Amino acid sequence: MSDVHKTIQKWHASFRKGTDFDSWGQLVEAIDEYQILARQLQKEVQSPNVSDFSEEQKKLLGKIATCLEMRSASLQCTQSKEEFKLEDLKKLENIIKNILTYNKEFPFDVQPVPLRKILAPGEEENLELEEEEEDAAAAAGSPEAFPPRAPGTLLPRLPSEPGMTLLTIKIDKIGLKDAGQCIDPYMTISVKDVNGVDLNPVQDTPVVSRKEDTYIHFSIDVEIQRHVEKLPKGAAIFFEFKHYKPKKRFTSTKCFAFMEMDEIKPGPIVIELYKKPTDFKRKKLQLLTKKPLYLHLHQTLHKDS
Repeated sequence: MSDVHKTIQKWHASFRKGTDFDSWGQLVEAIDEYQILARQLQKEVQSPNVSDFSEEQKKLLGKIATCLEMRSASLQCTQSKEEFKLEDLKKLENIIKNILTYNKEFPFDVQPVPLRKILAPGEEENLELEEEEEDAAAAAGSPEAFPPRAPGTLLPRLPSEPGMTLLTIKIDKIGLKDAGQCIDPYMTISVKDVNGVDLNPVQDTPVVSRKEDTYIHFSIDVEIQRHVEKLPKGAAIFFEFKHYKPKKRFTSTKCFAFMEMDEIKPGPIVIELYKKPTDFKRKKLQLLTKKPLYLHLHQTLHKDS
C-alpha cells in the first residue's frame, strides 16, 4: 500500500473513531478526535512540499476540516444556533475515504478553514535571518499591516472521574531579552507522545499585551485535555511562544519549552527555553540563551476521590 493510501486510511479511521464516540455520547473524546483530524487535514492543505493531492482535493480536505471544527463547536456549545449535526458530518465519510477519486459537489456550502501560514522549519529559519534592530523597527510598524488576530482556542476542564487527576497549568510569564518588541504574542500548548505525535487537541492562548522589562505576562490557565494517569510514558507538554512579524506578514515561533511527566507536581515550576524549530521528539535541543530567562508556570492538580 502506498504512503498516500496509508494516510487516507489513517484519516478515515480517525473520522470513524470520532463519529463513533459522538454517537455513543462520549463528547470529550469525539471533540479530541475531530480537532486532531482537522489539524492533520489543515497541515496537508498548507504543506509547502510536493503533495500527493491536487488543488481541488486539498480544497475538499480543507472543507472537511471546517465541518469537523463546526461539529466540534456544536458539541462544546449546546446553545449554538448554527448546530452542525452528526448525521451531516457522516455524509463526509465517503469523501474522505475516496478523496483521490471523488468528483461530485461538496454537500455543504462551507469554506476551507482560513489559511494560517505554516512554514517548514527550514523556511522559517531562512526567513528569520534578520538583525535585531530590524525587528525593533518592525515593532513600531503600522497597525493596519496586521491581519486580524484569531481568538484563543483554550478548552474547558474535562469532567472529573473518580480516582483520576486533572492538571491545570497557569502560564504566568516568559522571560525574553527582547520582550518589549514582540508583537501579538501568544502561546501554543500541545501534548505529545515520545514520537512527537499529538495526544490531545492543540490549544492557543489569546494574544497578550502586558510586557514589563524582560517579561511578557500571561496569567492564563490552560486545562490539559487528558487525565494525568492516562498520559503515556515518555509524553511531554510543549509550550511554543509565537509572535507576529509584520515585515514577513506571518506568525513565527520564537522559542519553545516543555515539561516531562516527572515534572507534574503541584506548585510553581520554572522551565528552560529552547531555540526553534520546535523539536517534539526532544533529540536535538539548544538552549535559547545563557541568560537566566525562563518560562514560569504554576501547576494545580485536581483529584476526584
